[in-house]
Formats: sequence, structure tokens, C-alpha cells
Amino acid sequence: MSDAALPGETDEGAWPLFRGLQGHPMMWVLIVSEFAVFAAMLCAFAIARRLNPDVFAAGQAQLHAGLGALNTAVLATSGWCAARASLAAASGRSGVAHSWLFAAVVVGLCFLVVKGVEYAGLVGAGHGLEGDLFFTLYFLLTGFHALHVVLGIVILAVVAWAADREAIETGVAFWHAVDLIWIVMFPVVYLLG
Repeated sequence: MSDAALPGETDEGAWPLFRGLQGHPMMWVLIVSEFAVFAAMLCAFAIARRLNPDVFAAGQAQLHAGLGALNTAVLATSGWCAARASLAAASGRSGVAHSWLFAAVVVGLCFLVVKGVEYAGLVGAGHGLEGDLFFTLYFLLTGFHALHVVLGIVILAVVAWAADREAIETGVAFWHAVDLIWIVMFPVVYLLG
């Protein structure tokens, strides 16, 4: 990071609003922005469901909730691995942190495999992005999240290579945001009627 102070920084170098949070403050700005985008998308999904209950009930009945639950467990496990990496980095054990980040990446890739299997099944059944309103919103929401999973995997791989404590904490913060978004998205899309 450069020596130039960023707007809102104090002499200690931490942005007052983000003091106490792990990782770089700009990552937290991104995370808050992502939460706002996903919240807007989930609200649009909920409003569309309210206006089209039959279409959404029929679409939701065709989803494989077991695969969604499996992906919830997969991301929670990956998040746990990432948290272990952050703890190892904080205690100066960079080799251990690398191992945990590698595990988080591998488990994160499992999420994408499961999501790919789910998408293949839905497309094979004739559903796609240009289908009915439910499946259009389903593929937009879950696809946008899957892109964030890909970005999170790239970030975790880059920070593992960097081996810097702040970089690892920053990458792990983003990964936890991706986890949290899915934990909210799963019941809204797959379970709630």
C-alpha cells in the first residue's frame, strides 16, 4: 500500500468506519456494495414471486433442494478452511495458512461442480435463462453468485501466493461474504414459498 493517506484515514492508518475489521478497508467497501446488489436482486425475486405465485411454485418444485443444501454445506466448509487460514496467518504460520487456503479453494471448486451438475439437469429438462420468469431470475441470481465464487477462488489463490497476513485476511473477508450471500440465497430461492 502506498504512503499516501486515503480519504477518511487517521494517523494510525485505519479507516474509522472499518476499524476492527480484518483485511483492507477497500475490500469492505466492495463487500458492502455486493451485499446491496444481492439484497436488491433478492428483493426483486421476492416481489416477482409475490406477483406470480403459481409460476414460482412450479419452478421451485423443479429445483433440487438437496443439491442446494449440499452447496450450502460445501461453502460453509470452505469458509471454515478460509477462517483457519486467517488464524494461521495471524499467528505467523504462513505454511499452514497456505494449506488451509488451498483446502478452501478445492472445496470452493466443489461448489462450482455441484452448481454445474444442477444447471445441466435444469437445462436438460428444458429450462434456461430465457424460460419463464422464475428460471430467468433463478439463473441470473445463482449465476451471478457463481461468478462471485469464481472471483473468490481467484482471490484466495492470489493471497495464498502473496503470503501476507493482511492480504490473507482481505481475501478471507471476501470469501466469507460470498458464503453469507449463499446462506441467505439458498432458503429464499429453494425453500420459501
